[in-house]
Amino acid sequence: MSGRVDPFGEAAFLVRWPTDLAGAGAPLAAMAALQSDPPPGLIDLVPAIDSLLVCFDPLIANRDLLAARLADLAAHPPLTAMPVGREVVIPVRYGGDEGPDLHEVAAQSGLSPDEVVALHTGTVQRVLMIGFAPGYPYLGWLPPALHLPRRATPRLAVPAGSVAIAAGMTGIYPTKLPGGWHIIGRTGLRLFNPTADPPTLLQPGDRVRFVREE
Repeated sequence: MSGRVDPFGEAAFLVRWPTDLAGAGAPLAAMAALQSDPPPGLIDLVPAIDSLLVCFDPLIANRDLLAARLADLAAHPPLTAMPVGREVVIPVRYGGDEGPDLHEVAAQSGLSPDEVVALHTGTVQRVLMIGFAPGYPYLGWLPPALHLPRRATPRLAVPAGSVAIAAGMTGIYPTKLPGGWHIIGRTGLRLFNPTADPPTLLQPGDRVRFVREE
């Protein structure tokens, strides 16, 4: 099954893909294709887990031609041309007070805490999107052994820098926020700085490698 293209107001289209294509990276692959050969009037591209928002200037863009091109990308996303992206290394202090859910994650996964950390640090993950809060990255995908649902009871306050997993993805809390993911560690890196350019440490398409910090 291929994706679909829907109007999103007068100046945008929303391209959506089914789970298999989205999981293979269709939104990022389509974004890279449009960035490498931008259509007239293109203003912005906003990827999500299974979609890509394409914003354009309706006074410049040819709406029909753009819709046709997006329909082709929806049906045939260029997965072999995935963006390389930057490689970003993120040091993490796993377990203890900074990773209070590590032992619970290990128990649910049938692994030891060290095996959970080894799987997490041994998997290069791609930034799929930035969302939920400024600078909050959704990274995927984790090995099947670490695919867990969200916590039954969310926390009202998760410390900034917390590294958490759920639904086959990793998230990093840029500031103190409520959250229901399993916290396995914490990084000292600052993910969001409103005075920086760009303000977010990570960008969609970046590849992230986590390393254990003692």
